[in-house]
Amino acid sequence: MRISTPTFGRRNTKYLGVTPPISVSESTPREKEVTVTLMEELRRQGTFESEEEAKLREIVLGRLAALVKKFVRKVSLARGLSEAAANAAGGKIFTFGSYRLGVHGPGSDIDTLCVVPKHVSREDFFEIFEDMLKETEGVTEVSGVPDAYVPIIKTKISGIPIDLVMARLALSSIPDDLSLQDDNLLRNLDERCVRSLNGSRVTDEILRLVPNVSVFRDALRCIKLWAQRRAIYSNVNGFLGGVAWAMLVARICQLYPNAIAGAIVSRFFIIMYQWTWPQPVLLKPIEDGPLPVRVWNPKLYPADRAHRMPIITPAYPSMCATHNVTQSTQMIMTEEFKKASEIVDRVIIGKASWSDLFAKHDFFHKYRYYLQVIASTGSPELQIKWSGTVESRIRQLVMKLEYVESLALAHPFIKGFEQVTYCMNEEEVRAVAQGEISEAIAKRKKEDIEGVEGASAVYSTTFYIGLAVEPRQPGSVGVRRLDISYPTTEFTKLVKMWEKFDENKMGIVVRHIRSSALPDYVFDEGERQPRLAQKRPKTKTTDRSSHTSPDAPNKKPRLVQRTYPCLRISYILMPSRHSIAETPLAAALPHEALNNGAENGVKALPHINTATTVEQPPPSAGVYKPPVKDTTQIKSPQLPKGENVAVATATDVS
Repeated sequence: MRISTPTFGRRNTKYLGVTPPISVSESTPREKEVTVTLMEELRRQGTFESEEEAKLREIVLGRLAALVKKFVRKVSLARGLSEAAANAAGGKIFTFGSYRLGVHGPGSDIDTLCVVPKHVSREDFFEIFEDMLKETEGVTEVSGVPDAYVPIIKTKISGIPIDLVMARLALSSIPDDLSLQDDNLLRNLDERCVRSLNGSRVTDEILRLVPNVSVFRDALRCIKLWAQRRAIYSNVNGFLGGVAWAMLVARICQLYPNAIAGAIVSRFFIIMYQWTWPQPVLLKPIEDGPLPVRVWNPKLYPADRAHRMPIITPAYPSMCATHNVTQSTQMIMTEEFKKASEIVDRVIIGKASWSDLFAKHDFFHKYRYYLQVIASTGSPELQIKWSGTVESRIRQLVMKLEYVESLALAHPFIKGFEQVTYCMNEEEVRAVAQGEISEAIAKRKKEDIEGVEGASAVYSTTFYIGLAVEPRQPGSVGVRRLDISYPTTEFTKLVKMWEKFDENKMGIVVRHIRSSALPDYVFDEGERQPRLAQKRPKTKTTDRSSHTSPDAPNKKPRLVQRTYPCLRISYILMPSRHSIAETPLAAALPHEALNNGAENGVKALPHINTATTVEQPPPSAGVYKPPVKDTTQIKSPQLPKGENVAVATATDVS
């Protein structure tokens, strides 16, 4: 599909956004009624924080602001500045993201930007400031990820999670009244600093570009909760992060400036399902400028042309907030838009409740085969950094898996599962690092290994990727092969290229397991069904929109456009032909592969090139029944009569 030329620099005074509204009508009485019930449900779901927590957040931010000034002063003195100059060097924090937008909930993190003067380096931030955080009273966790796309320190202060990014301005001091709206502040900054600044600048711009901030906030709370419950709220794993979801909701608010939250939510799912990607979502015309910084432009930059679902930030320099989206994650999100639209339609006609929209995902019931990516170390501090580094590269594994023959979709889960396991000897350490945790080891406590020679703790984080295999073609016979050796080997090579990787202290294992081998910790209490995968329902579909808009062509026919609630085919899953497993404090182990009859469905194989046949479950196997029906049974959602989504994607509006 052709990407239309982005609108540069043209503004209008008649409406907010780059196109006229789809409708300026007031919401109907029924839409007003369901908005009331929506807000009641959001309160029942606990999306609003208490007054006590709100006050605690303000106190924590005050302490953090003081610590940043202390950090800048310390570095200034180390650089040879006088006492007076060091005191005047300043330093300031700005909040952005959900907290600044006013849609944060209990326990949510605070995105915070630390602005420092030119003589304070990024290395200072990740070395000196990180250490200062660790020594601060009330700080329980500190983890820096300097190699991330936007380098970040994650921490907890008095129980409040905070994500810290840093920007170094070309100024000798940072005054307390500094405003970040001036584009000239971006002069002489590297791209990482520009990206860090953009978080705060974008958040403020979004609030200026919505017709009704209160309606925007109410609708966004709903969409955020839905995306989190459906496990599609994660920028790092290839879905959308908070700012992208906020911009999508803001765009719908622009298209319906007089609508209330319930109507915005209803239109949101329909329009996002029908959106003609890779047509970008813009809140205002893209602004060019004299500064030597890169602005999103698919005509100039090949990387920008590769963005599958471009959602463009409104602050100069405009960037794509969704560069991590892959073909698989786009298919998954579009499927979820369709499901949600059908639920909201039923809410409006009184045949469903808002709680149905917020039903938990079915990720661990949806596929028969999964990849486990296990990152492990011997210390909690190192584990936070190592697991963060591995997680930031999961998307690369997903993209490589998408090119595997017969693999229709690779579905990454949005978070890792952390475990601490206490081992008596090196043999147990090696087994745990491979994901093999016996019942005896699982029950062991810290006090059980105290004073035992050779005993140690293993800290591990396990990430999951669901594998959907293409349906067998009519007339095909025999067992098919699924060779994932190249993607897994390349992925392990990639994560081990991290400059701080130490093979004696860090482990990385990639292995495939059946759904019956999934550990209990991925399920809520009482959720787990019989440990056999479900059978695929025999349904047909002509729906063209399970991964993109109805008008977008399928650029890769190999990726089948349908829902994969389960897999019925038998095939051979090939283990890697190269070593893909390094364990902490131990040497490389034999490869892992599926094996019928193995304990918990998994067994280590002694030979590298051994493949094992995966059999389908018997007809009597229990079937998990998801709370949301298969999208192949749902009609494509449509806007109400008289409303046209094409208005929103007009390519040349003055």
